[in-house]
Amino acid sequence: MQNNLKIRALAFSLVLTLGASGRALAQGAPASSTGKVGIVNIQEAIANTNEGKKELEALQQKFSPKQAELKTLNDDVENLKKQLQAQSDKLSDDERGNRVKTIEVKQKALQRDYEDAQAEFQQAEQEVVNRLGKKMLDVLDKYAKGNGYAVVLDVSSPQTPVLYANPGTNLTKQLVDAYNAESGVAPSTKPAASNPAPRPAVGTAARPPVGATPTPKKP
Repeated sequence: MQNNLKIRALAFSLVLTLGASGRALAQGAPASSTGKVGIVNIQEAIANTNEGKKELEALQQKFSPKQAELKTLNDDVENLKKQLQAQSDKLSDDERGNRVKTIEVKQKALQRDYEDAQAEFQQAEQEVVNRLGKKMLDVLDKYAKGNGYAVVLDVSSPQTPVLYANPGTNLTKQLVDAYNAESGVAPSTKPAASNPAPRPAVGTAARPPVGATPTPKKP
């Protein structure tokens, strides 16, 4: 069965710490008795900023030709497999062996191209994570200090020890608005699009999809 992959929305996982003020924005940080506690989905916040959306659109546009190329290669391999299966009984041993070798060569080439594209995309995504993540931390630092928050917990990770939070403590929307106001980046004029591209044909080792969550460097 053919599996599809697509470049998906940018995903981010950041460990957040405030600087010299001594206030923490970290998973599991103890709350101060003199300030408010809030939560934020930092992954969602970054991906929903005007700048984040435009960065995503740019990545999608950049890698769309490679996605189309991978789809063409995968379709070629799948068609050869179907032809071999349908005509196998009518082929000589030599002809059958030649077709099998052709499929194997094309499938290996597809696997290599897929892995190269995956590595290139993840590197590009990592650069976006590092750049926008640092800006978001600066915005969050200012917002938390200006609004009396002693602790802001990042709940984008399932490992965050937050079992319940009042919806009123969720600062994600406010953070997106603050980031947009500070960045000055206008909203995108077109919705983000994603073009499906195939995984390597059946028989190759399973791989994580292009665009898998990177591990960001600390800003």
